[in-house]
Amino acid sequence: MAKKLFPDGTEVAGFYVRTIRSGPFVFVSGTTSLDSKGRVRGKNAAEQTAITMRKIEAGLKSAGARLADLTRTTIYVTDIRDMSGVSQALGKALKGSVVTSTLVAVSALAVPGLLVEIEATAVVER
Repeated sequence: MAKKLFPDGTEVAGFYVRTIRSGPFVFVSGTTSLDSKGRVRGKNAAEQTAITMRKIEAGLKSAGARLADLTRTTIYVTDIRDMSGVSQALGKALKGSVVTSTLVAVSALAVPGLLVEIEATAVVER
């Protein structure tokens, strides 16, 4: 099965891209609220989650998928107390879709100020 690559220009290393589609599967790399200049956007974890989900939605769209096609998310937060805000923002972004999900607290993310990173998997049946 061939894989199709869908970079978004925010990748910081040559060994990965934001989104890959292989058959019906779409994989979105760990995504944060960083803008194209590497600046952190969003004042808190909920805002960062909303921004991150818009970037994930764009990655899915580039590969022919939608948020409704998501089957799994893995969410990394730097403070487990942000779980409620992150969950609310994620629920709002998913617009009623249901996914499997794991939330993990980590000591830090790649750039100071980042509070949330999300990776996602979708299955496209069309």
